[in-house]
Amino acid sequence: MKIVLDAMGGDHAPGVVIDGAVMAAREFPGTEIVLVGREDVIRSELARHDASGLPLSIVHASEVVEMEEHTDAVKRKRDSSMRVGMRLVKNREADAFVSAGNSGGVMAAALFDLGRIRGIKRPALATVYPAAPVPVLLLDMGANTDPKPEYLVQFALMGTVYVERMWGLSNPRVGIVSNGEEADKGNILVRETYPLLQASGLNFIGNVEGKDVTKGMADVVVTDGFTGNVMVKLSEGLVSFLVKYLKAEFTAGPVNKLGLLLMLPGALAMLPGLLLLTPALRRIVKRMDYAEYGGAPLLGVDGVVIIAHGRSNAKAIKNAVRVAKEAVESEMLTAIKDGLQSSSLS
Repeated sequence: MKIVLDAMGGDHAPGVVIDGAVMAAREFPGTEIVLVGREDVIRSELARHDASGLPLSIVHASEVVEMEEHTDAVKRKRDSSMRVGMRLVKNREADAFVSAGNSGGVMAAALFDLGRIRGIKRPALATVYPAAPVPVLLLDMGANTDPKPEYLVQFALMGTVYVERMWGLSNPRVGIVSNGEEADKGNILVRETYPLLQASGLNFIGNVEGKDVTKGMADVVVTDGFTGNVMVKLSEGLVSFLVKYLKAEFTAGPVNKLGLLLMLPGALAMLPGLLLLTPALRRIVKRMDYAEYGGAPLLGVDGVVIIAHGRSNAKAIKNAVRVAKEAVESEMLTAIKDGLQSSSLS
């Protein structure tokens, strides 16, 4: 298996991307990591590691889509690491693409070079919701801010297939984000989507409020990209606040200040100190750590594409490669195509 990794994508690229690639190459035998980007820069970063014998290869790309650039830059920079990497997947020279670069740029590159799955009207960016007691797949989280009702139904189908294949969960429960449980609640988009989901053949349980998502009442939760993005980022902010609050509480007294020596700046950098305090905290913090989830699948494009957080560290990059590897192994793309053909949603 070959996984393309955009070596130039992310807030801390290329350093942490190469670090994560080396970790992945060591941890996932039988998987080749194809590093795409400026070859001299990649080789310089690899020189910091003992990477001899590891399944790492390099494909040169002379251009970079910067984090602040938009779709026009992606279209113009055909020799960017994003575009070159996508074409490797398109030409079946690789099995999946991973990037921590600009998420809008990655989606644009995927649409330019891979295209959509036949019958899919819009791709959706899915993510594991960070503040639920059980895994919950939320989509869309930013790819479509003003979708149509039929788009949300297709998101639900793709999310259902993903959860079944990737999480091994049979007949997952599907909900739609609304401001009330009743079928007549919600904005026009929600009210028009509700009957379509009822007639879709999916395991639709109805509207779910924000508090219901955090309770894990549904396995797949669909919404428009504007709402989904706000939900995820608000939850990440709350998690960050809680971790900082715990840090302050544990270091408030003279005895607890000893724990400060184990802690580093930042919302999650103080985890090592907390992990020594209690196994319960360790489990909580691990569940809330975005780096554990790696990356979010871009569902609906004709290839396996995983988008990692822009601020990804090496562990997050490694886990994004893992998510891509598991998606290929589970034949997720084929399953979505088959699910679409066997439904009336195309």
